[in-house]
Amino acid sequence: MSFIESQERQALRAAVAELGAKYGPDYYVRKAKAGEKTDELWQEAGRLGYLGVNVPEEYGGGGGGIGDLAAVCEELAAAGCPLLLMVVSPAICATIIARSGTEEQKKHWLPRFADGSVKMAFAITEPDAGSNSHRITTTARRDGDGWVLNGQKTFISGVDESDAVLFVSRSEDQKGNLRPSLFIVPTDTPGFSWTPIEMEIVSPERQFICHLDDVRLPYDALIGDEDGGLLQLFAGLNPERIMASAMGAGIGRLALGKAIAYAKDRQVFKTPIGAHQGLAHPLAQGKIELELARLMGQKAAWLYDQGDDMGAGEAANMAKYATAEAAIHCVDQAIQTHGGNGLTSEYGVGMLAGVVRLMRIAPVSREMILNFVAQHSLGLPKSY
Repeated sequence: MSFIESQERQALRAAVAELGAKYGPDYYVRKAKAGEKTDELWQEAGRLGYLGVNVPEEYGGGGGGIGDLAAVCEELAAAGCPLLLMVVSPAICATIIARSGTEEQKKHWLPRFADGSVKMAFAITEPDAGSNSHRITTTARRDGDGWVLNGQKTFISGVDESDAVLFVSRSEDQKGNLRPSLFIVPTDTPGFSWTPIEMEIVSPERQFICHLDDVRLPYDALIGDEDGGLLQLFAGLNPERIMASAMGAGIGRLALGKAIAYAKDRQVFKTPIGAHQGLAHPLAQGKIELELARLMGQKAAWLYDQGDDMGAGEAANMAKYATAEAAIHCVDQAIQTHGGNGLTSEYGVGMLAGVVRLMRIAPVSREMILNFVAQHSLGLPKSY
């Protein structure tokens, strides 16, 4: 592993940054406030191959790794266009299908992930399970040559703009520890419905409660094995954390850039406010924290692309934790640097606060990350 990204990765970043600048935060916020989707950006990113950089070449993708996709996600976020469905569709769902799907499933789905012509949501969280996925009650039972699914999921992103949802369930007769079964459910399947959750966050991607009421699926809706265990699930959850870290890094860079530009220009006592250590030092501290977090994210991506799932799990959790804290610091200090202007719509800083604050909660809470590190990295007794 090199601490300097390859020329190909750097070129990818530059190209995606150029695309992001073409749209920018004004486009993103306008779409979000109007209740519209960022379809134009998504479709162009797909046509240019950026959404499929991690899809194997034989299925129309770029043949790269999760580190390449994370770079795309970070640069778009840094340009003011954090695409939440990038964390879900090409990172979680495409990765799980590429690693665990049948050849027919790969041929059907992966080329469309690669060109951005399909979006797939991911559903694991349940109202009564929270962070304890072993308590999920969504069940699948065999029925002839197919399946019947029943259950409920909550805080599922982008269902209204997705072609299908990848559901995590358990077999009807499973008891004890979770041995997840993963099913692709097209959003137009009878018995599948969803209800929006009103959120206090400015984002084009909405959150939903999903309902499965005797949803009938063909047998090949199952991804991998019926009792595939946690490994095929972790094939998607580690990239989820890596991508969340990348998005947080991009938002942190966006906020820091806005604060620096303002601090250089704004004058109150004859000199730019950025000359005062009371503002300069917190911004410098945010920069340091952000760069350290980005390094851990790159390490996590490298370990994952090398096939070290356990090592990647530790690093991905640490990266997600560190980036959330750094991004929150950067956004908070950007607001403080702007003073009252930090909470106006004109400067576009205040709206970032809700987005980065969510990173302490999702896709995995900081407390569960600390539990993971305490148990698996430090060898302490399990506390939950």
